[in-house]
Amino acid sequence: MQYSQLGRTGATVSRLVLGTMNFGPHTAEEDAFAIMDRALDAGVTFFDTANGYGGADRRGWTEEIIGRWLASRGRREEIVLATKVFGQMGPGKNDRGLSALNIRRAVDASLRRLQTDHIDLYQMHHVDRTAPWEEIWQVMELLVAQGKITYVGSSNFAGWHLAQANEAARARQSLGLVSEQSLYNLLTRDIELEVIPAAEHYGLGVIAWSPLAGGKLGGRSEMGVRRGTADRRHDPADLTEQLDRWEAFCSERDLAPGQAALAWLLHRPGVLGPIIGPRTLDQLDSAIGAVDITLSDDDLTALDEIFPGPGGPAPEAYAW
Repeated sequence: MQYSQLGRTGATVSRLVLGTMNFGPHTAEEDAFAIMDRALDAGVTFFDTANGYGGADRRGWTEEIIGRWLASRGRREEIVLATKVFGQMGPGKNDRGLSALNIRRAVDASLRRLQTDHIDLYQMHHVDRTAPWEEIWQVMELLVAQGKITYVGSSNFAGWHLAQANEAARARQSLGLVSEQSLYNLLTRDIELEVIPAAEHYGLGVIAWSPLAGGKLGGRSEMGVRRGTADRRHDPADLTEQLDRWEAFCSERDLAPGQAALAWLLHRPGVLGPIIGPRTLDQLDSAIGAVDITLSDDDLTALDEIFPGPGGPAPEAYAW
């Protein structure tokens, strides 16, 4: 396994992040336990979830599964545990978002479901344009002081949101954000314009979600297995030529496409690592193999030709 610091903190985490969104809706609890056991034994120490995972009718289900695993294994201190807050968790007007009122309720509910007394990385799952940063940082600082959370991260923020958040934290002499979780893969490279430069400037570790673009980069056998947010910009019919070239690239180098897509992210500047979301032990074992792949400069250049990025950071990518 490869390890890195969690952004500019002193905490060490695995560069592969175990995503748990499938636990419950797509992966039975017994199988989820086996995946978490295998992942931790293989050196994956960074576990990621969210309070809303479990489906529209079972929000919190995934955290409950993880909580029962933690209670049964007694290995809480071996992992860095991350969860998220933002989505609608109840019928009330204040059961969502980043108000201090909701955050205080939400963190206590997550702690109960996870059966732990602290969350290592508490992430804002989305921007809340109605909540001022002074309010957000006041409650986050309180949770840190109470020992309920250790670090604060973000997810799905634009580059200017990262700057806004961390400048507001700096004015309060707070640590601020230490990580940003963004959609990032060979097919969707928008964050190279603003998010990655901002994250690097402020010392945030970038965590890539949907690293296989909803299965498209996992090889033809995985195409269409999971259709979701990551697919919204791409009609599969428009990707035939690119994906043919991608599979040829992998075949010529004797690489499994899914592993190669993860390895590419491990080579990207500013990226802490990708989130792997296995539904089965076989998928987990395959994903872990990505850390053993080294891509040469020529390989990376070839991939830029197949999947062109935005051309560099902003504004150079689009201005003189």
